[in-house]
Amino acid sequence: MVLGGFDIVVIALVVFVIMVLFAGIKTVPQGYQYTVERFGRYTRTLGPGLNIITPFIERVGARMNVMEQVLNVPTQEVITKDNASVSADAVSFYQILNAAQAAYQVSNLENAILNLTMTNIRSVMGSMDLDELLSNRDAINDRLLRVVDDAVQPWGIKVTRVEIKDIQPPRDLVDAMARQMKAEREKRAQVLEAEGSRNAQILRAEGAKQSAILQAEGQREAAFRNAEARERLAEAEAKATKMVSEAIAAGDVQAINYFVAQKYTEALTAIGSASNSKVVLMPIEASAILGSLSGIGAIAREVFGDGGNPPVSPAPPAPRQVSAPRTTPQVNPFNPNSER
Repeated sequence: MVLGGFDIVVIALVVFVIMVLFAGIKTVPQGYQYTVERFGRYTRTLGPGLNIITPFIERVGARMNVMEQVLNVPTQEVITKDNASVSADAVSFYQILNAAQAAYQVSNLENAILNLTMTNIRSVMGSMDLDELLSNRDAINDRLLRVVDDAVQPWGIKVTRVEIKDIQPPRDLVDAMARQMKAEREKRAQVLEAEGSRNAQILRAEGAKQSAILQAEGQREAAFRNAEARERLAEAEAKATKMVSEAIAAGDVQAINYFVAQKYTEALTAIGSASNSKVVLMPIEASAILGSLSGIGAIAREVFGDGGNPPVSPAPPAPRQVSAPRTTPQVNPFNPNSER
């Protein structure tokens, strides 16, 4: 089949229309924005989805990723305020908010953000002492985020986070810090031990004080009770003596006999219970002892009665001659002529 000139023109026209359609239809994926340039000048920004541009007049300029992105900051040397050299690295998160500004306000966007972050890390960390640098990492992150975000705002970029990953002081400085920490902990332990010893001594002194107070109060109470007991005993003895005196005044001879016998018995008990008495020589007649015993018996019969009959005074027993015990003379070893 031979195609004529008209057919060739129609086919060429159809092909041209298809090419125009393909050139004018643009599909933008989610998370991206495309800038449109007309004769090299920015006109608008294409969002995600199907978009149509004017072929041969407009073209896609920059394809910008508007998702949040991460940027690793390499390790760099930082001189602190107290002239200590440390190594630090970080990570930065940013997001493009305005694709046109990010595409046309700065060249090589990632490199610009990277260098800006590195410069501000050296500035912020260099204005702090080493101890403050190691202990206030959150404050460093906040200052870096504020400074870098303000700097990239004209580029249509939002820095969401800047985090210091690691700070490495020199080895000799780490060893010195370890020794300092050990000395500080030993000092704290000694202080705590001294405080514990002081508190223990205070508590022991308080305990001794309370013990002495309680002991003194006990002795005072015991003395008061002893005095009260002696007072009552004296009152009882005075009452007994009064009763005996009244009985004697009334003509009752048995009361005096009872009183004398009681004292006599107490004296004999004291003599017999002495620990240093081995041999007791008493120049006392047996008739006196029997007389005292008979007096006691008479008092008992008078008190308890004799089968319901009035008590009768017993006749005194006949005196008995008791020979004095013979004692063996003892010779003084230091004077043979003397006898003891």
